[in-house]
Amino acid sequence: MAGRLIDTDPELAYAHAEAARRRAARLPITREAAAETAYAAGDYATALTEFRALRRMSGGDEYLPAMADCERALGRHQAALKLVREGLAANPDVAALVELRLVEAGIRIDTGQSDEAKRLLKAEIEQVGARGPKIARARLRYAYADLLERTGEGDEAERWFDAVVRLDPDQSTDAADRVAALRGLVIEYDEDEDDFDDDFDDDDGSETEHVADAEHVADEAREERTE
Repeated sequence: MAGRLIDTDPELAYAHAEAARRRAARLPITREAAAETAYAAGDYATALTEFRALRRMSGGDEYLPAMADCERALGRHQAALKLVREGLAANPDVAALVELRLVEAGIRIDTGQSDEAKRLLKAEIEQVGARGPKIARARLRYAYADLLERTGEGDEAERWFDAVVRLDPDQSTDAADRVAALRGLVIEYDEDEDDFDDDFDDDDGSETEHVADAEHVADEAREERTE
């Protein structure tokens, strides 16, 4: 249930994961579920506690990017940078490396160092090249494009969002929408209920008649069941 709900209702997902954790706190899978759902729900202090417990259980460094991001979200930038450096020193794979650099760039942005953040992201894009999972490379380019747009470099941002689209055919990011917005191709949908009803009704009022007929049939069925 936690896995099913994490994208749509992270707080309820965390409630399920916490219920499992209380019953089996020594199982890594329950601590991982609690950590990830708490993180998704924005409860970074709880998530950090759970990620720390997981790290003690596993003895590995795979949770360092998430731990660093929790520290960043809690405003403890120096603690976050310390974890980033620790993760980088462990010679991580490309996916973990990208996540660590994203956290580091986020810290630089939080502390007013946007130019340094851009330098870090651009350097990592060049360093990673075509290595690693496409989604990791897409996330790295997305962060760079987003920062370019935020700092007024719309043309460059569009070019990098385009690069994300090519690496992200499953559209796990909204890069295609960002490209469209930058090009002024935003589509607005009219969700006015009255307009929808007007379009749905036939000119001769047949839609209303169909509804009335359906209600009459339902009433008859209820009367038969009562008898």
